[in-house]
Amino acid sequence: MATMKGILGRLSSLSLPELGRATPVPVPPVGPEYTIDQLARQANTTVRNVRAYQDRGIIPPPERRGRAGVYNADHLSRLRIVGQLLARGYTLSSIGELIEALDQGQNLAQVIGIESAVASPWSDEQPVTFTLQDLVKLFDGNFDPRLLASVVDLEILQQQGGKFMAPSPKMIHAASELVRIGIPLADMLNVVGLLRANVERAAEAMVQLIDRHLLDKYGDGLPPPEESAEIGDLIWRLRPLVEMAVHAEVSRAMQRAASQHLGDRLSHVLEQFERSRQPAQPVDDDA
Repeated sequence: MATMKGILGRLSSLSLPELGRATPVPVPPVGPEYTIDQLARQANTTVRNVRAYQDRGIIPPPERRGRAGVYNADHLSRLRIVGQLLARGYTLSSIGELIEALDQGQNLAQVIGIESAVASPWSDEQPVTFTLQDLVKLFDGNFDPRLLASVVDLEILQQQGGKFMAPSPKMIHAASELVRIGIPLADMLNVVGLLRANVERAAEAMVQLIDRHLLDKYGDGLPPPEESAEIGDLIWRLRPLVEMAVHAEVSRAMQRAASQHLGDRLSHVLEQFERSRQPAQPVDDDA
């Protein structure tokens, strides 16, 4: 269950009289495209579920390009809405009826526009799938399969049958470089676990700021249609500011920690140097 009162949780309290007043919320025109497998991974669901939702009309069919079906950010946003509502205990039947009503009232674009601004991927990285042999090779033979459980628990890798999907390939390559220079993977995973807890608390607090200062004034429902586009656009503009703040804080913390530890080492070296310069005490032959 989500801890914040919930931008998406507002969907469940939307009253039907609002449906006829809505206007579509524009979503930024340039966005990623997905195959059905990529879409399922991004939405943390299965290809089977995507097809089932499509058969029931909960998500629209993909764009056909020859024999291939191409999905976009709207499909991903709708799948995330479905997942959020399922996690809150709603049945697939009731979700389908609500989405149908929203579609008929042209109000779903309002929901998707805000959801997309909040929950679209904050990175342009594309997931990469590895076999166990790929991982061992990437780590120059220093990847301990016994650590796989910890890596999966941290969601650095997601197991898919006999393979492993990395949502952030950069994380895997960074880990391999650290292992290559002599930092044990187990120790690095401990640091990632500590970082994850702190970052998630900070992210939760940041999203609560958006919820409290931009959406709470509308009560538990959604913004009125005439203001939805502006809210969605404002959240899009906030995203790079949040990223800059996070990067700045990480840089500040790393500089402070590195300077502290380097200073400790230099102090130790200086003490040794000073001791080496002290004249030897004369030996008392009568002692």
